[in-house]
Amino acid sequence: MSKGKDARVRVILECTSCRNGVNKVSRGISRHITQKNRHNTPNRLELRKFCPYCYKHTIHGEIKK
Repeated sequence: MSKGKDARVRVILECTSCRNGVNKVSRGISRHITQKNRHNTPNRLELRKFCPYCYKHTIHGEIKK
């Protein structure tokens, strides 16, 4: 079976404030896994998600696998 070019791909979203070190008291980096349609959203995905390390809703950006 060939892999093919599926429209739906799995992406990993990572908290931008934890990654950049804005919040110095955070113990780690929050990551969420979701899917996106490659044809409708060719650019990197950014969503507001809850970060358990920052204790608030922050921007989570798509990272490279």
